[in-house]
Amino acid sequence: MRKIIVALVLFSSLAVGCHKNNSNCDYDPCAVKAPASEITQLETYLANASITTATKHCSGMYYTISNAGTGAAPSICSYVAVTYKGSLTNGTIFDQTTTGPVAFTLATLIEGWKKGIPLVKSGGVITLYVPPSLGYGNADQKDRNGTVIIPANSILIFEITVVDVQ
Repeated sequence: MRKIIVALVLFSSLAVGCHKNNSNCDYDPCAVKAPASEITQLETYLANASITTATKHCSGMYYTISNAGTGAAPSICSYVAVTYKGSLTNGTIFDQTTTGPVAFTLATLIEGWKKGIPLVKSGGVITLYVPPSLGYGNADQKDRNGTVIIPANSILIFEITVVDVQ
């Protein structure tokens, strides 16, 4: 009888633990929104750059889907392999893949990626226009030498190809 009780306790602990992990995959992409001032700043950039095909996301970021993809659809708990180029509004490239795809768990990335990457499937190509609060916010991002590569409060532009979703 004791072994049965221990087995039931272990089984219920395991089941509750699995349930907790699944709830961590719940994500409301509209819950975190950019402030109106950042959205206005982003909309001014898009207008000045004559970008008319971008779609506004409920969070305040904008995106353009070049290819929706046909493979698996990512969720916040997905492991995604991507190639990308990140740039500032002045055209400065601050980061890009050069030797092939890199892989991340989507939940560990900036808000803009968490919201934008699930809009396409594996094989998809998307450009994200990310307001500062959905990117790196009001903190400078520096390289290993201490040089600022992304100034605080920067709008970020990412061209992303989703290579694989797991």
